[in-house]
Order: sequence, then structure tokens, then C-alpha cells
Amino acid sequence: MDKLLIKGGYRLSGEIRISGSKNGALPILLASMLIPEEVTLSGIPDLKDIQTTLRLLELFGCEASRSKDRVTVKAGESLVPEAPYDLVRTMRASVLCLGPLLSRLGEAKVAMPGGCAIGNRPVDMHLRGLEKMGANIDLESGYIHARCNRLQGAHITLDFPTVGGTENLLMAAVLAQGETTLENAAREPEIQDLANFLNQCGAKISGHGTGSIKITGVDNLGASDYTIMPDRIEAGTYIAAAALTKGDLVLKRSPVPYMENILEKLHSLGVDIEITGNDQIRVKQSSPLYCIDVTTQPYPGFPTDMQAQVMTLMCVASGSGMIQETIFENRFMHAHELMRLGANITLSGETAFVRGVDKLVGAPVMASDLRASASLVLAGLIAEGETEIRRIYHLDRGYERMEEKLSQVGANISRTQEE
Repeated sequence: MDKLLIKGGYRLSGEIRISGSKNGALPILLASMLIPEEVTLSGIPDLKDIQTTLRLLELFGCEASRSKDRVTVKAGESLVPEAPYDLVRTMRASVLCLGPLLSRLGEAKVAMPGGCAIGNRPVDMHLRGLEKMGANIDLESGYIHARCNRLQGAHITLDFPTVGGTENLLMAAVLAQGETTLENAAREPEIQDLANFLNQCGAKISGHGTGSIKITGVDNLGASDYTIMPDRIEAGTYIAAAALTKGDLVLKRSPVPYMENILEKLHSLGVDIEITGNDQIRVKQSSPLYCIDVTTQPYPGFPTDMQAQVMTLMCVASGSGMIQETIFENRFMHAHELMRLGANITLSGETAFVRGVDKLVGAPVMASDLRASASLVLAGLIAEGETEIRRIYHLDRGYERMEEKLSQVGANISRTQEE
């Protein structure tokens, strides 16, 4: 098993190109099962979750191949409806195959999903929505088994603007008979990206990016070439890295129009951010950092996927601040590891109180989930001495060659095998 070794104290300077969005690529790859013809997708990041998804598509009967950041998928006419537990347990997004399979085949048998240990993240809203569209759903020995003739359009109001639920129901509805309306739908940019891809393939979707999405079902979808949006969370993470190291970093291919919530909060912390174009951000840090209060919220609020990185920034900022996590329970496990490096953090339920300290000191730490991994890497960049981060397979699920990108701009970071 791999681990990262980081020697802190090195200033970052140079350019980093932001990879395609993990959270955008996964549902679009699975949505390709709705299309019998060949689909070509560009900007696909090289991540563990992407590799898992491509294997999953092949098990469903798709032809899938990769060349650099381009992936071609042909779902053809010989799909099978079952997703095995051994793959699904490693990646939460696997549950998103429910909607496409059910819509295309009239049946889907999918193992209950796994992924990061950051809370229950139940799929009940996915299932209730599919049932409202006419699916019969049984839970059998750890599997979700859904069947239907042809899904029917329905008016569905979600209890919470769930991203996965919105994506699953959106994909299910594009081939359903009649019109489907999703109320209280999630508004994340990655959902907009999914809808834009499907529309380019011939779907009839409107309202994406708002809380009310309308889908008029069509009989079939056609081939398309599509480019995945850049990863806003990766961009936000490298902005934090530049600020912490008092660096001068240019982030190319950043999705600036979809980062307003992140940029505003980082600016409030004292991060020196300059927008130099529609897709370029420069951080040339000279100002001190200050603790603030942060509450995670569904988009367009501050994203839960940036919570851990902001906590690391606040660990060495002036003053004190409070972070409230409202999306996932049990998403403060990185706080205990940051405390091992010398951070002053007090936890109370889903609230973290952070008081800035003068310095962090390197120590062995263990990643608990994807964004926790990123927060520990950020801490290691500024900690005195050496920081050893174990269980970085979480990091590889969501950040493309992070140690290589950081090394190229001046970080002292290397990957090695655990003993």
C-alpha cells in the first residue's frame, strides 16, 4: 500500500493545469449506457474511481477504451443489468447505474454502494423517485433489484437536494414516457454538465442549474463527442496550497464561473486571488490568513468537499473560527489527524471550533476519506519536518497525480510503499 512523504516549508510557484471533474465524469460515463452508439468523452481524469467505472461498464457489456484523457464508450444492444458487489463496494457513485439501466433495459440489479466513510448517504430518495416512475424495487441480500416495463414521467419532490438522487432520476427520466419534473433538485455544476451532455445526445432537459428540472422523455439518444468540465474542487484545493505556502501559483483550466462560492470564502480567509480569465486563477499570497465561520451547504452554498481544506487553512490562520458541516455526518475525521500535527481544534457534534496556531509539526497521519486526504497533504506542505500520510488510496480516487503536480511547482513530496 502506498503512502506519501512530505517535507514542509517549500514555497509553491509555477503553473498547474486542472484536470477534468471527477464528480462530473462519473455520472456522464454511466449515462453513456443510455446510448447504443459510440460516445467519445474528453477531459476524463485518470483516477481510481474512473478505472472502476470503466471496468463496471465493461461488465455491463459496454465496449470502453481510453487514450490519454479521451474515453470512448459503446453500449450497443447487449447490456446486462447487474452490478457486482466487489466493484460497487469501492465506489459510492456506482449506484448511479440504477437509473440508466432501468430506463434502457427495464431492469437493474445493483449492490448497495460503498465509498468513503463520511456518513450513511442513504439512497432512499433515489428509490422512492424510481418507484414513483413505475419501478418495482426489492432489496435482496444486499442488492437493489428494480424492474419496470417502461418508466413513466412523474412529478417528484425530493426531501433534500441530493446530488446523486437528482442525477439518477435525471438519467432515468430521459427515456421515460412523458414528462418528469424534479422539484428541490440539486443545482451543482456537475448536474448541469450531465444535463448538457444528455441534451447534446438528443435528450429534452430544461431547468438544470435550478431547483426545478423538467425532462420530456424521448425514444432514443444518439452519439456525441463531449468534453467534461474541469474540477472545481481540485482547483480550490490548489488555491489553498498556494495560500498556505505563501506561493505564486497559476491554475490553468479552472472552472471560474462555477467557483464563486469557493472563491468568495477563500477571499474572506485572506487568500490573494486574481481572476486572469474565464479559466485561469492566480494566487500570489502576501496577505495574512484569518479564521472565519463556515457552513457547508448545497450549491450554490459552500461545498462540503472543500470543508477539510478550509479547516487546514484555518489551522494556521489568525484568530478562531467555526465550521459547521450540514451535508454529511461524521465528516470531521481529518480533524483528529490535524491535531496530531499540532492543530487546535475542538469538535462538538457537526461543529468544529478552530483556533489558529503558529505552526504545525510533521508526524505520521492516516487518511479517512478523499477530502481528508487532501487536507492532510495541505498540512504536510507547511508542517515542520516530515509528514507521512498513509491510506492514500482515498486520494487516488479523486486527485489526478497530486504528488506529481505539486512536485512540479516546488513541493518536496514523494510516494513510497508502506513497510
